[in-house]
Amino acid sequence: VLQDDREAVRLYSLAADQGHAQARFDLALCCEYGRGLPPDLGEATRLYRLAAEQGHANAQNNVATLCGLSRGMPQDIGEAIRLFRLAAKQGLALSQLNLGRLLIQEAGARRALPAAPGEAARFLAQAAQQTGDEQSRIGALAVLSEHAHDPDVVKTCCVGCGKTRKLSTCSKCLTAKFCGAKC
Repeated sequence: VLQDDREAVRLYSLAADQGHAQARFDLALCCEYGRGLPPDLGEATRLYRLAAEQGHANAQNNVATLCGLSRGMPQDIGEAIRLFRLAAKQGLALSQLNLGRLLIQEAGARRALPAAPGEAARFLAQAAQQTGDEQSRIGALAVLSEHAHDPDVVKTCCVGCGKTRKLSTCSKCLTAKFCGAKC
């Protein structure tokens, strides 16, 4: 089957006009990356938002990323956290990783809630358990390892471990699953 980006855009547009969340998301990707039409970050953002409002986890992640980076819209860390949290709660490993990173970053800048490191560790532990997204899983393990000295991160421990040393040096942590709960 030959790929025809313009035809894909036409079909996504028809479905998106009917309110189909996945079509809105796919059309937003085309707009963002210029597949089948000229790149248009404003239109991509609009479509991502529509799909995100319908509960589409990947769209929520993408809008949160755009909010956090101030790309195509004003920076809004609170909105980024809210949207990452919605997508993370749906089990999207990339959002679990992104939310964990952002909460740790904001806690370091003293802009987030006091519970941020513990919440961050719980979402990072959930991402580390995922088997379908290896990049997010490894990223979450790396962030947990980097912040293993933080008492709130240590409380959210690896099953059977609970060591305060860096997770990357703990042979049990590399193979065990994260419980995602305080020990």
